[in-house]
Amino acid sequence: MSLKLENKVAVVTGASKGIGAGIAKSFAKAGAKVVVNYSSSKELADKVVNEITENGGTAIAVQADISKFADIKRLFDETIKSFGQLDILVNNAGVFKIEMLDGITEESFHLQVNTHLMGPILSIQQAVNLFGENGGSIINISSTVSQNPIPGVMVYSAAKAGIDNVTKTLAKELGPKNIRINTIAPGVTDTEGNHEMGIIGGDIEKQMLPLTPLGRLGQPADIAKVAVFLASDEAGWVTGERITVSGGLL
Repeated sequence: MSLKLENKVAVVTGASKGIGAGIAKSFAKAGAKVVVNYSSSKELADKVVNEITENGGTAIAVQADISKFADIKRLFDETIKSFGQLDILVNNAGVFKIEMLDGITEESFHLQVNTHLMGPILSIQQAVNLFGENGGSIINISSTVSQNPIPGVMVYSAAKAGIDNVTKTLAKELGPKNIRINTIAPGVTDTEGNHEMGIIGGDIEKQMLPLTPLGRLGQPADIAKVAVFLASDEAGWVTGERITVSGGLL
């Protein structure tokens, strides 16, 4: 059986848990060498790396706060130092805050926008400079709320709408370099972060689940399967797309 991502090197930001960890593991199973980025959860990132290597894959963990340019540059420098190339970037790192209009502060605004919008843009800058002559694949992780926002997540929704726009714009700008860029928009997904935030088992799950035609929460593996496709040569004619992976939730 051929491996869809054999001989590829991928950076997955925010890959110590949740969707990012699921994508990192699936990329490794598909043959890629994976850089598991984390901001603070070294223990969890090492756990992801260990699981990959124990299953015969190749991965390293690299700490970097995606809201800081110096960290972003170091992340990509470490990637080239370790693997000598870059073929795939997944912009997954994120922070999620539930706050109504009167609770938004300058600090919380910049934290979310810098992580979800500025960080991915600066990461794409670095990746584009490192992709080889065969181009590369960029995958931005958005959310269903970028097009259908709900109360309490205005800044997050706006930042995710911004990353949708980044994808559309850069597909046109980077296409001549054979660099593809696409967006995955998950629905409510069963992740550690969503449990910690009280989203799973809370009001948001109760609100969203009845609106999900397939009648269940998403799993990281559901999103990872689509990411593997978009990163692979099978998606060589796909760019500028936003693929909703949400069980039918719009």
